[in-house]
Parts: sequence; structure tokens; C-alpha cells
Amino acid sequence: LSGLDPAQPYFQGTPPEVRLDKTDAEFVDVIHTDSAPTIPYLGFGMSTAVGHIDFYPNGGKEMPGCGKNPVSQIVDLDGIWEGTRDFVACNHLRSYKYYSDSIIYPDGFLGYSCPSYDAFDTESCFPCPRGGCPNMGHFADKFKGKIKNNFLKLYLNTGEAKDFPLWRYKVTVTLSGNRKVKGHVNIALYGSDGNTRQHQVIEGTLKPVNTYTSFIDAEVNVGTVTKVKFLWNNNQLNPTFPKLGAATITVQSGEN
Repeated sequence: LSGLDPAQPYFQGTPPEVRLDKTDAEFVDVIHTDSAPTIPYLGFGMSTAVGHIDFYPNGGKEMPGCGKNPVSQIVDLDGIWEGTRDFVACNHLRSYKYYSDSIIYPDGFLGYSCPSYDAFDTESCFPCPRGGCPNMGHFADKFKGKIKNNFLKLYLNTGEAKDFPLWRYKVTVTLSGNRKVKGHVNIALYGSDGNTRQHQVIEGTLKPVNTYTSFIDAEVNVGTVTKVKFLWNNNQLNPTFPKLGAATITVQSGEN
């Protein structure tokens, strides 16, 4: 039984007989996309974990792509009706869009077990454990029988628009050069199954010999990494033309 952002008003905090609960089926998976408080944020979905596994994409409250201005969202590519509906309840309706995309991408939407969304961006929740990570959506039931905790809360990030799945990588860069500079570093991954766009992994003071770690939520599963493209830019005109390189770059896939 899959709960697509089950309703918060009149249901959150009620007895299990009234609302969706893990006792309703042999396996209950839930996607929370609009779990901000109803007052004052008009969150339509419940925030509490109620299934065997509960997914909180993007933290479960505000979904990427739902912050567009009213005109651009209402005059949507899918038509005025869908655009108006999405503007009124964009976060709430993301749950079924993620679910439909999950049918097309059976290896996508990996959920990482984590105590909170803030902790999700640290190394404590990466990579997937030996038993693997559940897939949010249609293929969540592949994880049936692996649940050991009372509740399993899972976090992941999604794209702003279709196609929604993203694949998580940890990138560790050790810089080389003669002196520190200010700027930012971008990384692009090339692999056996595709290439990513450029993703910013460092911004600020860049010090040679220092090692920096960042996470990339890539728009494609690159498969086996064959090449990493390293680019850096200083944020201001520098007449001394400083040079900066990468001594080493390590890429780790969250899945395996």
C-alpha cells in the first residue's frame, strides 16, 4: 500500500484506525511532499512517519520547482488547468509525479536512512548500507522484509521538473597549486552510461593541498565512472592569472 502524501488536516495525530498506518497492509510505503504545518504554510500532507518506510524527498516540505511565480506556473507546458492546479497544491501533487517517474526509472529515487534532512547532507548518511537503499515509489516493495526498525525515515533529493530522479555521488577533491585563491570549483562526471552537467562542489577560498568533500545529486546514473572534468573559476578579475589544479579526485556512488 503506497501513501502519496497522505492528508494532514483532520488525520495527523489521530488513532491508527482513522488514518493511514503500517497495520493497514503487509507493506506500507509513504511519500511525504507537503508536510509543512497547515497553519501558516498550508501544508496538506502529514509529517509523521506512519508506514514501514517513509520517504521525505527534499526534506518533505518544499519541493524544487514549486517556487515559480504564479504566471509561469499557471501557463504551464501541460496546459492552463494543470498549471493552475499545480500552483495551488504543487508540493502536495509532486508525490504522484515522483511515483509515476519511479516506474520509468527502477534504479532511481534511492532513499538514504537518516535521522533528519539536515544530517542527510553529511557523510553520516552515505553511502547505502550493505543491504542497499529502498527505491521511493513503485519499486519500494523490493525492500519488504528488510525493515528492522520500528519506523524507517528516508531522505533524497529530486529534480525541479520531469524527469525527477537524481543519483547521489560523493566527490572528494584535493587541490594543487602555488597559493590560495578565491573562486569556485565545478565537477562533471563521465561514465559508461552517460555524462552529467557541471556541478559546483567548492566555493570560497581555495587552498592548494587542502581536501574538500561535497555531494552531487546528478541528473543521470553514469554507471562506471571513466572520466572526471575539473573546472575552476575565480569570482573576480585577477591580473596575476593564478593557476589551480586537482591533485586527486575521488568519486563514490551512493548506491554501491
